[in-house]
Amino acid sequence: MKNPFFFLFVFLLFIAGCSPKGENPSDGGKGTGKLHVGLVFDVGGRGDKSFNDSAYNGLELAKKQLGIDFIFAEPRGEGGDREASLRQMASDPDVDLIIGVGLLFSDDITAVAKDFPLKKFVCIDYIPKPGVQVPSNLQGIVFEEKKGSYLVGAIAGLVTKTNTVGFIGGMESSVIRKFETGFIAGVHAVNPGAQVISGYIGMTGSAFANPAKGKELALGQFGKGADIIYEAAGASGLGVIEAARETRKLVICTDRDQEPDAPGFVLTTMLKSVDRAVLKTIENAINGNFKGGGVSVFGLDGRYTDYVYNDRNASLVGAKNHDAVEEMRKAILAGKIVVDGEAAK
Repeated sequence: MKNPFFFLFVFLLFIAGCSPKGENPSDGGKGTGKLHVGLVFDVGGRGDKSFNDSAYNGLELAKKQLGIDFIFAEPRGEGGDREASLRQMASDPDVDLIIGVGLLFSDDITAVAKDFPLKKFVCIDYIPKPGVQVPSNLQGIVFEEKKGSYLVGAIAGLVTKTNTVGFIGGMESSVIRKFETGFIAGVHAVNPGAQVISGYIGMTGSAFANPAKGKELALGQFGKGADIIYEAAGASGLGVIEAARETRKLVICTDRDQEPDAPGFVLTTMLKSVDRAVLKTIENAINGNFKGGGVSVFGLDGRYTDYVYNDRNASLVGAKNHDAVEEMRKAILAGKIVVDGEAAK
């Protein structure tokens, strides 16, 4: 007769074999219930104090508030390894959601999303190709740069003392052109006689990671009489900020409030709350409300696209100017002001 402990052992093995393992697609098979997110930075990477850092902050907020896990990849050179980095992330069985940071990811992330239909993808500043359907597992995120730039342009037009202001963009592209045209329209809405000097750092992605060139262009514009420069140049904008500090002129920044980098010289910032948009998108994915197959707009409504006005820059902007710009913001939202051919959405 077999030992009674033998039958107990067999019974326990049977129970263990029938027990659920708790694996599901959303937790990478780990049974933790957490969403696992992978993020690929654009040119400039972490430490640009702008676009990329804002996206990373969104991941940290999501980890703190929603309990996600995440990994990230830094770009190399001019970011030519975007597609390879996206594919590496998508091939990781533990990663459920992959985020590409920047318009330059648009084509690559569309192709990779088609090859990995069981993964979810997000592209910030996504530019869909005309006539091409956005994959159902890909969500594009865009902001109302033109409208936000219109508002900071109005601030520049009201504050300038020389009647000359400047604009410096990073890579010459359709998205950065929105910053420029919106800014010019805002300046001229309140100050029709003001001159706007424009310049771009380059034609490739490396234009977002060249602070030396940014400083050179800014010093040139300040030398031509500009007393305020609006920069939309990623990490290259750090050079514009440095030029403003050296010449004791003013700069308008982009994406994140960079006033702590040059106290007293940052007039305002055109905010693109990439961090809040990333947080909201991850929250939707967790709740089963992922909005793939199209492009989501994070605009003036909800202040995802906004400008900075607080106790640190209030004296530079002026209370009356702030009140005037807030009225303009309300008029854009109401459809009473159309920004350079782009009505409120």
